[in-house]
Amino acid sequence: MHTLSSSLTSQVGDYLESKEALQEHGFTLGGNWDFDHGSFDCALDGANKVWLRLPFDVTVGNLDSEAPRSGTRIQFGNPYVLKHIYNEGLDPEMHTRSMGPLLDQFSDPVDPDAEIESHWIEKAKSKLNEAETLYPR
Repeated sequence: MHTLSSSLTSQVGDYLESKEALQEHGFTLGGNWDFDHGSFDCALDGANKVWLRLPFDVTVGNLDSEAPRSGTRIQFGNPYVLKHIYNEGLDPEMHTRSMGPLLDQFSDPVDPDAEIESHWIEKAKSKLNEAETLYPR
């Protein structure tokens, strides 16, 4: 993980407006969201292994998928770049889940926090600059 300095850090905004504006720049709501926090993620490579992440905390409302999100306010944290190196293919030591007959057949990351080459950091800074223009100070 490589943290980036940004004028976006500590900015407060409307969740829906932020989501719509950032989607136009290639960001999506990251899968690790919860009621009180989340992130907007943008893949920097075609293999989806290098990401720019814009984390945020919910300051008003919540991200409950059952509740309307209008009026939900978020505050951005420090953006960062992360890189995941995965084994390709199925996991030969797949894990059986205790809740039902589901199998976790996909490999765990070889290195979930791999070193990030400088060209990815530069690409992330460029993409971050696009996002920062949406939130003038």
